[in-house]
Amino acid sequence: MSDLPLEYRPIMRPGVDPASAPHKPPLPPAGYRQEKRAGLLFEQNLPVPLRDGTEIYADIYRPEGATDLPVLLSWSPYGKHAKSNHVFWPASGVNPEWLSPETPFEGPDPVFWCAAGYAVAIVDPRGAWLSGGDFYHNGLIEAQDCCDTIEFLARREWANGALGMTGVSYLACIQYLVAPLGPPALKAINPWEGFSDWYREFAYHGGIPETGFAPRASDNIQYSLNRTENTWANFQAHPLYDPFWASKEIAMEEITQPAYVVASWSDHGLHTRGTLEAYRRMRSEQKWLEVHGQKKWAHYYLAESRKRRRDFFNHFLKEKGTIVPAWPKVRLEVREHFGKARERIASDWPLRETEYVQLQLSADGTMAPDRGGSGTVEYAATEGRAVFEHTFTEATELTGYARLVLEVEARGSDDMDLFVALEKIDREGEKAGFGFYAFFEDGPVALGWLRVSHRALDSQRSTDFQPVHPHDREERLISGQKVPVEIEIWPSSTYFAAGETLRLIVQGRDIYDEGLPNLPFARHEDLRNAGTHVIHCERSFLQVPKIPLEGEGA
Repeated sequence: MSDLPLEYRPIMRPGVDPASAPHKPPLPPAGYRQEKRAGLLFEQNLPVPLRDGTEIYADIYRPEGATDLPVLLSWSPYGKHAKSNHVFWPASGVNPEWLSPETPFEGPDPVFWCAAGYAVAIVDPRGAWLSGGDFYHNGLIEAQDCCDTIEFLARREWANGALGMTGVSYLACIQYLVAPLGPPALKAINPWEGFSDWYREFAYHGGIPETGFAPRASDNIQYSLNRTENTWANFQAHPLYDPFWASKEIAMEEITQPAYVVASWSDHGLHTRGTLEAYRRMRSEQKWLEVHGQKKWAHYYLAESRKRRRDFFNHFLKEKGTIVPAWPKVRLEVREHFGKARERIASDWPLRETEYVQLQLSADGTMAPDRGGSGTVEYAATEGRAVFEHTFTEATELTGYARLVLEVEARGSDDMDLFVALEKIDREGEKAGFGFYAFFEDGPVALGWLRVSHRALDSQRSTDFQPVHPHDREERLISGQKVPVEIEIWPSSTYFAAGETLRLIVQGRDIYDEGLPNLPFARHEDLRNAGTHVIHCERSFLQVPKIPLEGEGA
């Protein structure tokens, strides 16, 4: 609605007929109805009144005749009628037998949760599908709407007044937004892989526009009877950090609810960084972190993952005694390759025992600690690359934040787009593959990006292990100019046996650029590269997070 308060007014567009959405099941008609479905009492299109009089619609599943029920809320703009069995792709690793046909995309299965004594609410936000008003993509309006909905659901005559939130991606991000508002009924949150920084994690990686997933995501939120925010147009209109991006910021430090946070090493380019930042910044006295290296949807729907969620919500929504207080604060998968990992238990994140080791780059293509670098490495900006390797002489674990410090020069251009990958090479010289972007098993250890004109550092937010760039201005290069840059490499965890190799790749385009047809994939096709990239090795190094190992050697 045009009279709603907005810190920044985004570009809007007319909604697309909700009944015309491809790859979705038929849209149920408007109007409230109640029926039995999957052995449960099902309320379809229950009107939820918001503070300004707008009505949005919820589908409610609950055990018939049951009262004193806690509620799990599933909130996203992908359509409450779009069930997981309709949209998950075979490469996702999700076995359809794990889910009932009532499961919302990326959300909790009502059949399982109702059997466990819960109600499940699946909501179409303001302006999505048949819900009233205009759709605003995250920000204060959506957060307030979710807050209104939480309190409405908690007051149902069958509810016990306690509500929790769970889900993947969008269903995680909304939790970051509403939790700081402190709705009294919101007793616990379970964000399962969701970005928390719109600019740095969703739209502009290192200042380089993301052109693959972002426009696809924008298309997925256009179905409305009214107007919707044109996310892709807004991204293009705001290449630097400005009030538009500030309107999407999240007050993480104001999150105090009990939180079971799940991140992955396998979602570089979307959710990995933001989920870990959310855990670091939230002030919840009772919070737990789990980080895995699997495919995100498959991991969410695994039986053991579902059981942990049930224990968590039983503890905080039903006040049942569970083993949750005894959970280790941090559980990590230390990966060897896709499908093989060891577990590490810790008390905090980043790991307090981390030793940051600097591997100096050399023009001969090696990198090693405790030596000076020398020489230069040059490559064609549009199709070449630089490769540096370090072979471990003893078993080594790298867990945490890496950063790459380079002195660079562009010949034939006034800017450089730098793409960075870390890879693991086994003793036979073969690349070890890792889970990547929900579908793939041959991904990297970690990725990083930087547009060199965005090289300025935020002195307040940067640390010795994580450079942060404000992205609020550009500093173009001049001919012959050598400049220092620091590139944030997203967090990872990998075990290297003696004789295995860490490979660093630097180039001017996507290093992982071949996705499966018609499936979501991150790409960067709007680049500023020309001529030759030059790396001056004397002041260039890769800093890696080494974790002490007990009882293991060469």
